[in-house]
Amino acid sequence: QVQLVESGGGLAQPGGSLTLSCAASGFTFNNYAMRWFRQAPGKERELVAAISSVGDSTKYADSVKGRFTISRDNAKRTVYLQMNSLKPEDTAVYYCNAVRRTVEYWGQGTQVTVSS
Repeated sequence: QVQLVESGGGLAQPGGSLTLSCAASGFTFNNYAMRWFRQAPGKERELVAAISSVGDSTKYADSVKGRFTISRDNAKRTVYLQMNSLKPEDTAVYYCNAVRRTVEYWGQGTQVTVSS
C-alpha cells in the first residue's frame, strides 16, 4: 500500500521557519523524483519545489527561491521542505508528491498558516 504522510505543518509568524517532512512507504522511494506542491484557498495547486530521485538536482518556484530548501534522505525514505523567511502568502495546504514517468502518488496534505 502506497503512503505519503506529511507532517510539520502548523502556524508560523511572518519571518519564521517551518520544516515539512514526508515519509514514504509502499513503493521504491529512490526511483522517484519528489515534489512539494501547495494550494491556497481559491487558487490552483502550484509546484513549490522538486528534487531528483538521487537528490542531485533541485528546482524551485520563483516565489520561494532563496527561502525554501528541498532535500531527501533515501535511507529514511523521507523528503523535507525547509521553509525560512515565511510570508503570509505562503499560507496553503502543502502536498507531497512522488513521480516516475506517468506514475504519481500524493499525500493528504498538511496545513501551513503564516500569520501574526
